[in-house]
Amino acid sequence: MNQTSAEELAAALDICGSFNLRRAARVVTQFYDEYLEPAGLRSTQFVLLATIAVAGEIGLSRLARELAMATSTLSRNLKPLERDGLVRIAKGRDSRRRIVALTAEGRRLVDDCIPLWEKAQTAFESKFAASDWRRISGELQQTVGRIRAG
Repeated sequence: MNQTSAEELAAALDICGSFNLRRAARVVTQFYDEYLEPAGLRSTQFVLLATIAVAGEIGLSRLARELAMATSTLSRNLKPLERDGLVRIAKGRDSRRRIVALTAEGRRLVDDCIPLWEKAQTAFESKFAASDWRRISGELQQTVGRIRAG
C-alpha cells in the first residue's frame, strides 16, 4: 500500500470543499458570536430563531431541511431555546408532526438582536470588496442547491 505524503495530503486539504467550508463556517460563526454575545445568544441560535420568526410556525422536519440540519441535531439545538421560553414546540394535526414557533419573549429577543446582527453584518461585509460578498453568498446558495440536487 502506498502511503500519501504530507505534501499530497496538504494539497488535497487545500482544495477540499468540506475542510474549507467548515473552517470558514467556524471562523464566521465566531465572528458573529462576538457581536451577539451581549444578547446572550450564539449566532447559530440567532439564525435558528430568525428562521422561525420568518416562517411563523414551521414543522420541525421542514425547519431542519431549511437549515440543512439533521432533525435530531435541530431538536438538540431547540431544547435550550424551549427551556428558556424562547420557542414553543407543539404537536401538529398529525400527532407525529411537531410544530415550532417563537414565543413573545423569543420574538423580543430576535428584535433586540437585529441591531447587533446589523453591526456584525456590516463589519463582516467590510472584509470584502463591494460586490464580492453578494457574489460569494450567491455561489454558496448555488452550492447547496447543486449538492441537494444530487
